[in-house]
Amino acid sequence: MLGLSGLSVALALALIPSSSEALKEGDCEVCLSFFERFYQSLKDDKVDFTSAAIEKALVRTCKDVKGKENRLCYYIGATSDAATKIINEVSKPLSHHVPVEKICEKLKKKDSQICDLKYDKQVDLSTVDLKKLKVKDLKKILEEWGETCKGCAEKSDFIRKITELMPKYAPQAAHARTDL
Repeated sequence: MLGLSGLSVALALALIPSSSEALKEGDCEVCLSFFERFYQSLKDDKVDFTSAAIEKALVRTCKDVKGKENRLCYYIGATSDAATKIINEVSKPLSHHVPVEKICEKLKKKDSQICDLKYDKQVDLSTVDLKKLKVKDLKKILEEWGETCKGCAEKSDFIRKITELMPKYAPQAAHARTDL
């Protein structure tokens, strides 16, 4: 009798999905997005789907990314300054065309930080009142554009720089702002 109840408990625990297995909605946002685009670029470029070729392409791709995607590349070891190398946890499954969701689930088990990465919310420059944004947010806009504001000491300096550069980096937003 005791063996039967132990068996039923073990069976019940086996059937209950663990919290770390399946990804929840919104989990691994950066991982999923980055690797879906990366996988599509491999197919578009007709790259040989070998582990070594995928690793080379991943390292090359990671050289050009910024922000959260650069952090993801760091975590998997695809950047030159990375402390660990789990890049094969991506290249090997991709060489067998394993779905990106499964790869991110596996990476989450290796390093939970990977799935904690979230993209920063994008500011709609066509409607936002720049005066109501924090200086930190204004600096982030310039950083995303790859620009700096030398000599900017006040919030108004950052706003002036953004409005000056907006036609170059966000032409639709600049056009919408002039229509207001």
